[in-house]
Amino acid sequence: MFIDEAEIYVKAGDGGDGAVTFRREAGVPRGGPNGGDGGDGGSVIMHARPGLDTLLDVRGRHHWRAQNGQPGRSKDMAGAGGDDLVIDVPPGTLVYDIDTGLLLKDLNQPRMRVTIARGGKGGRGNARFATATRQTPRHAEPGTPGDERTLRLELKLIADVGLVGLPNAGKSTLLARLSAARPKIADYPFTTLEPNLGIVEAGPDRRFVMADLPGLIEGAHAGVGLGDEFLRHIERTRVLVHLVEIEPHTGASPAEAYRSIRDELAAYSRTLAEKPELIVLTKADLLPGDDTPRREFEQAIGRPVLSVSSAAGTGLDPLVGGILRLLDQANGDDAPKVSRRACPARPDKGDKTGTAP
Repeated sequence: MFIDEAEIYVKAGDGGDGAVTFRREAGVPRGGPNGGDGGDGGSVIMHARPGLDTLLDVRGRHHWRAQNGQPGRSKDMAGAGGDDLVIDVPPGTLVYDIDTGLLLKDLNQPRMRVTIARGGKGGRGNARFATATRQTPRHAEPGTPGDERTLRLELKLIADVGLVGLPNAGKSTLLARLSAARPKIADYPFTTLEPNLGIVEAGPDRRFVMADLPGLIEGAHAGVGLGDEFLRHIERTRVLVHLVEIEPHTGASPAEAYRSIRDELAAYSRTLAEKPELIVLTKADLLPGDDTPRREFEQAIGRPVLSVSSAAGTGLDPLVGGILRLLDQANGDDAPKVSRRACPARPDKGDKTGTAP
């Protein structure tokens, strides 16, 4: 199950109390203080674990507590420190403090770690307070409490390429054709109810992650349909591939279908609307050998348009090549240049660390 939001309470471990003890040994009269320090409490750490793509495990447990430090002991022995609690979350998780509304950390790269709640310090034992004028101190410090927070976790999938378009535009079919992902595919709209990720192998030295997102409809930015729940995932992508049916199921023309989705992207986020975009006319096998729809669509919107058929496997090599060029441009002119050889169509398939403030 795909879960991209969760609210949890985290509590770091409390520090252990210092000990008040004195030496008691045969032949040693009036033994001095020997109470040890308390152990530090464990901290709560968020870790972006590669391979995770949902907050389901986190959402299923509301309270997360690290281990407390142990109190000090006699003979100047310190108490054991509490173990840190590591919470694994998917890369791309944003961690917000609910009480302040502040973004504490954006775990936007795999294996990133951040201390989200710091453990309390252990108190000093009475041995620490002995002086020449006060040789038998009978007090020690208590441990300090660990930090506690109520957090809101929000997942934005990390992908290089995001597939957008109206329902039934062929996004899932294209993802299945180019990668090993197996999203649910059917001949009716709204087949995709949650994002799917696939890795596209584009030659021996190139690969990119492609995300298939639920279809958008008019009003998606304002909460209509499923779009508003998943539009934020497109914000992580570097390149958009906008798929438009050769005969949109809504009865609109390809140009009208294209503009309706562009309006939704712009209404949701200006940054999202300005991302590099590749426009693709899908299901070209419905009119084999006829390039008129593509040329008319291209003329209507004044932008280049590619034509593909995921079912027939046509036009996929130029599409992958175009995606690679856009990715290189998004990386900047100084990005390392490696092989851009497009991947062939499948014949059988239509560590950084930180601390939160």
